[in-house]
Amino acid sequence: MTAEAVRTIEDYVPARNRTLGWAVLDWINRNLVFPDGPDAGEPFTLTREQVRIILRWYEIDDQGRFRYRRGTIRRMRGWGKDPMLAILCAVEFLGPCRFGGWDEDGFPIVVEQNNPLVQIAAVNQEQTTNTMDLLQGIFSDECMAEYGVDLGKEIIYKAAPGKIKCVTNSPRALRGARPTFMLLNETSEWVAGNGGHAMMERIKGNLAKSRGGTSRALEICNAHIPGEDSVAEQTYNFWVKIQEGKAKSDDLYYDSLEAPADVDLADELSLRSGLEAARGDSYWLDIDRLVAEVWDGTTSPSMARRDYLNQVSSAEDAWLREFEWNAVRDVSKVVTPTDPITLGFDGSRRRSRGVTDATALIGCRVSDGHVFQIGVWEQPDGPAGDDWKVPVTEVKAAVADTFKRYNVVGFYADPALWETHIAEWEAEYGKKLRVKATKTNPIEWWITGGRSKAIVQALEQFHSGVIDRELTHDGSFTLTRHILNARREPTRSGMQIRKEHPDSARKIDAAMAAVLAYQARLDAVAAGPNRKPSSWATF
Repeated sequence: MTAEAVRTIEDYVPARNRTLGWAVLDWINRNLVFPDGPDAGEPFTLTREQVRIILRWYEIDDQGRFRYRRGTIRRMRGWGKDPMLAILCAVEFLGPCRFGGWDEDGFPIVVEQNNPLVQIAAVNQEQTTNTMDLLQGIFSDECMAEYGVDLGKEIIYKAAPGKIKCVTNSPRALRGARPTFMLLNETSEWVAGNGGHAMMERIKGNLAKSRGGTSRALEICNAHIPGEDSVAEQTYNFWVKIQEGKAKSDDLYYDSLEAPADVDLADELSLRSGLEAARGDSYWLDIDRLVAEVWDGTTSPSMARRDYLNQVSSAEDAWLREFEWNAVRDVSKVVTPTDPITLGFDGSRRRSRGVTDATALIGCRVSDGHVFQIGVWEQPDGPAGDDWKVPVTEVKAAVADTFKRYNVVGFYADPALWETHIAEWEAEYGKKLRVKATKTNPIEWWITGGRSKAIVQALEQFHSGVIDRELTHDGSFTLTRHILNARREPTRSGMQIRKEHPDSARKIDAAMAAVLAYQARLDAVAAGPNRKPSSWATF
């Protein structure tokens, strides 16, 4: 999540009459205590950040329905995720947390959940034990007496019907349950190999059976490792699709606070600033100790970024890492119709098996190397993707519109599977282009075959442009996803990029289109009036 997105979330609090959170906060203040530490037994004091999370998690719409069907809280190690979720388990078990109508002033009436079944789920018993241990000491004596709380190590009961129960990675054990609330612990570790995927499928099925649709699940996790396909990664990808406008629903609450992308782990001032940003208002975390942990010789850079900066640190063979790409993100730049730009295109057609590759059209401003997304066409998920074909007419219309809207001076396109269309573009636009791939074929730029050295050089120049911050990009979610999907592939000619495997649904076509657009831009600069980027502002 970007720093701008985090700030937006942090500033946002629902209207007072559109959240059940205020009643929840009042109940916490009266009934819960610190379960351990120097303040054990004292009334539990929530931080401002925790207050905001509760107000948002219990947000309702105009009909009193929950705004979010499920959610994720992603934070750095030591932030206090377990205590926070222990609080929410206690609320769902005993406190007012359901909509009971409107009062005469238009504010929600908040009532207790009838016969609650709160489940704490994890892929191993140790993770559930952490939360259950906290629940042993979180209820005040007065609360214990009032509700008749009966503490147990694996199940907690109360006088009225209801319980808190631990469950681990056994989908059969979950069969038939109708939970009213589920805490999903450390979903960054829920993978197919340990039963995490099967467990998540069963959990979603159980939650869907609830009456009135009020049962929900909340995940807590550290930053996931891309490519592991953990439940946390799947949820994150769904959130990204919501931001791209490609999801049919937007009822996921995703709350992450992370360090800025340009944190330099070797620079103490930069590292301290990043750690302070990632810890939020978790004042109990000592920055000196965190710096020492990051600089410990046994802590890898990728682990340091995941655990202590809450950054999604890319796979070890990633071509570009997320913090590197995010460091050159600039949403303030606006490309105008008079700006000379270059284009890059990578096309595809329907595949006989697996997910069809994407088709992408990416632009790059010549004067400063600002890369921006024009169009990316991808096979939709689920039934909508059955028999899907690349909308060729729509793609061609986008190319035509781009030439009408912008001052296009160069256009490099991989002709594989699009030879006829690229020949048409060359016939129509070739003479207008100031930068040409070749004299005979001004647009055709093969990325396969005998051009391996040229491809390696183009990839290297784009990569260096990012690392040395000689280019920027518009932050488009789809382009970013494709860039981060790319994996390094050593070849005899040098470093190239590939998907994680040939049939992978994680596409990289927009990344290659961006490389072509940037290569055309470099060629344009080399051929420009004074061979300086600035001279292209009015070329």
